[in-house]
Amino acid sequence: MSAVFLENLDSESYAQFLSREGSTVIIPTGATEQHGPHLPLGVDAMLSRAIAAEVARQVGALVAPEFSYGYKSQPRSGGGNHRLGTTSLGAAALTGMIDDVVSSFIDQGACNVIVLNGHFENYQFLYEGLDNAVARAGRQGSGSRGVLMSYWDFVDEHTLAQVFPDGFLGWDIEHGGVLETSLMLLLHPELVDMDRVVDHPPAVLTPYDIFPEDPGRTPASGCLSSAKGATAERGRLLLEAISGAITTSLHTELQPTFPIGVK
Repeated sequence: MSAVFLENLDSESYAQFLSREGSTVIIPTGATEQHGPHLPLGVDAMLSRAIAAEVARQVGALVAPEFSYGYKSQPRSGGGNHRLGTTSLGAAALTGMIDDVVSSFIDQGACNVIVLNGHFENYQFLYEGLDNAVARAGRQGSGSRGVLMSYWDFVDEHTLAQVFPDGFLGWDIEHGGVLETSLMLLLHPELVDMDRVVDHPPAVLTPYDIFPEDPGRTPASGCLSSAKGATAERGRLLLEAISGAITTSLHTELQPTFPIGVK
């Protein structure tokens, strides 16, 4: 799998990659954010990078170094920016960084740049940065294309039913819960401590936000639901469903300049 990571290549090998028709770079994005007592702070970036690597292996792409900082955590999706360990970027910083990095890859000759999001709050700012970079390159005559995707959007109903046999309660409370924990048990089991999972009811969230943030409005664990049902096998089901669906989508959207093939 190390062969798919751009940072492991020398510049001449990278130049050869860029010379290929349909050369594609995947930029994983995540955050540094608390995920309860049982998971590390780097979950979002770790999962985005690992999923990007699985997709890259299937489609012959390269995975760029991940963005390990993301837009500020919010109580209704990530527990809140006040949580210890959560270290965030502002909107302008994240938008500008994505714009700069995507622009650089396009300038170097990448035909396609994929931004793979692993942190819910990032999405609109990734959208702005990617849109700006591709539009500017287009005005300069580039035919390069961009794609923005969040990995959880590729979990199908059949997989959800297998991972959540008692019923799926919704994406809004899947922070530090079964999905992320199962993927981590599969991909980074040494970083998961299931003995420290806090088994509590799902958070009851309001349809609005309050400022300043009130720590008492979300569970003290920092998780929005319990990870008690997480297993590595459920993580495998999720990884296979996500990577397969992303691969199919890229093949569909980026043809004819995106030849599918295992590296």
